[in-house]
Amino acid sequence: MVPSLFVMNAHGASLQGQTLTLAGVSPTSIVFADRPVRAAGHLPTEALLEEWTTGDFAKDAPNATVSALSKDGVSARDVVVELRTPHLEGDRLTFDVRVLEGDLAGADGPASVFVDIIGMPLTPLSFAGVARRSARRAYWYGAATAPYRPYGYPGYYPPPYPPYPYPY
Repeated sequence: MVPSLFVMNAHGASLQGQTLTLAGVSPTSIVFADRPVRAAGHLPTEALLEEWTTGDFAKDAPNATVSALSKDGVSARDVVVELRTPHLEGDRLTFDVRVLEGDLAGADGPASVFVDIIGMPLTPLSFAGVARRSARRAYWYGAATAPYRPYGYPGYYPPPYPPYPYPY
């Protein structure tokens, strides 16, 4: 499984008590795979929201940073939240949240939500969980989840000579 960061973009965000509202949310979210894969792409936002009902986020709500600009682009506000129970109506997405730090007071411009990290096992030895999540999400990355094999070689072999001794 490839750990990934997700980014949801919207025309604006507001935080009222324990409810985060994204107005004009994009129909696609951006996904970045962690190293060594270094893959990136787009995923329908509706597919990402399924993680809260049938995926990893149903049991363990993710943390996210919401970053919103002012309309003039001069200032930015950030809030770190725990995202729970999303509800999408048209291009309006709401989450129940638990605020961990910060606020969005005065932010009236575009916003991005950075959700980190999906795909990490619950424990270091959770091989079954990784295999299950890998099978379910293989279509997100396609061949990007395959092991890196430069030039079609079966694996990396170190050079037969020691590295050049650079002076430090």
